[in-house]
Amino acid sequence: MLVSCSPKGNDFSPCPSLHSQQVPLMRYCSTRGGVHGLDLCNVLFSGFAPDGRMFMPESLPVLSPDTLRSWTGWWWRSPHIPTHLMPRDHLEALVTEALSSFTVPEVVRFAKLKEGLTIVELFHGNTLAFKDLAMTCTVRFLDYFLHKQKRRAIVLVGLAQVDVVVVYPRRRITPVQEKHMTTCLQGNIHVFADGTSDDVDVPLHCLFADQELVQAHGLMSLNSVNWSRIMIQLAHFIYAYLHMSGLEKALTPLFLAGCVVKQMGVPLRLVAMVNTNDIVQRTVQCGDLSMAADVKQTLAPAIDIQDPYNMERVFWLLSGRDGALVKGIMEDFQCSHRHTLPEQLHTVVHCHRLSAGTITDEGIMESMRRCWEQNQYLLCPHTAVSVWHHYHTPPNAQLNRCYLATASPAKFQSAVQRAGMALDLPESLSSLDNRGMTTGGLGCPPRDKPCPPYVNPMKTGEKNVYELRYCILMDVQLQWE
Repeated sequence: MLVSCSPKGNDFSPCPSLHSQQVPLMRYCSTRGGVHGLDLCNVLFSGFAPDGRMFMPESLPVLSPDTLRSWTGWWWRSPHIPTHLMPRDHLEALVTEALSSFTVPEVVRFAKLKEGLTIVELFHGNTLAFKDLAMTCTVRFLDYFLHKQKRRAIVLVGLAQVDVVVVYPRRRITPVQEKHMTTCLQGNIHVFADGTSDDVDVPLHCLFADQELVQAHGLMSLNSVNWSRIMIQLAHFIYAYLHMSGLEKALTPLFLAGCVVKQMGVPLRLVAMVNTNDIVQRTVQCGDLSMAADVKQTLAPAIDIQDPYNMERVFWLLSGRDGALVKGIMEDFQCSHRHTLPEQLHTVVHCHRLSAGTITDEGIMESMRRCWEQNQYLLCPHTAVSVWHHYHTPPNAQLNRCYLATASPAKFQSAVQRAGMALDLPESLSSLDNRGMTTGGLGCPPRDKPCPPYVNPMKTGEKNVYELRYCILMDVQLQWE
């Protein structure tokens, strides 16, 4: 994949330094070495690779300093998809349509605040989160190829021709986040809930391991297992680098995309800031890939995890694409829930100027209050995790730094109130209260109510795998017939 750029605005004048080049056909492989040579379309319609792991490009283009300098003042618009898969004009039309729903003309906005704090606002899409940038493009790519190939698909998330199965951690996300997932009343939406974020990943892994089920029912994933999501996130970093003329910081949950961009030659320093669920911090700083006993519930629920599966891609990338090494690391971790990174790999992490930090809920609220008092600017709790680093790290005159705002504070009213502030919900969120809750399939009752008789809330363990499989084999397939 290559990121193409065009001048700020709504037109698509191509960047000559990119499109005048002959771009090689990108092929994809598994992080554990069991699959090679697939094209983007194969990867797009997948979750985990057939060997049970994740896809990565077999090679990455390198952006020279001259190429990056030539892009200064341009703005990213679309990923490179080979023209034999999608003609250029079709790609540009799909991306234009995807970005037309954003509420600011520039799509991504930079907020320059006091004390040299720069926030990259990635949350101006439909659900007020950074994922809108990648998701709005990815679903249009899916729709395009489904029509082109006359296929149907079942999407596991954890358009025409698609059934969507949503799995989320009930009572571990905010009411606004829950309503976004439970107020879509179309018949092709099937919602399951319970457990932690890590718990809901387990049945998805099990289902994708059943290749007969995957092939028979067109099973795929739209979470960050899908390479398309990461591919589009690469543009966040390149755009921020061009805007800042030398970016120092880019923070979780986009750590993987930042590592890929570094491998492509963009001179970044990455800091992965996390909450008290600190497995990423311990892995990066100490080589300690080990789960804690429990997932702690914090003010930043999107990073309440102890099994950061995209770290497997980071290990693969930094190990020189050593699938056998990655296989050994991850199999040991999956069996024992702990692994100490090989010294050579951990050394490479530090040579790539990757670092990490962790803060408590008190630190999150401190960042939110300080930013508000100085700037009258509200941070969401996830962005506050990142900004804590800014407030506690001396500035470096030789480096610019900015912080990726992954969500609007409006989605986290409870955290805003605990920090001593208040905000009014935008109409797009307040209107969710007037919608009905999903009850088809395994519907989700309000978070403070017991489950009614028609609802089977998903439980951890083997039962949730059975329930998801039953939904796919019976509820969804019957609708298709």
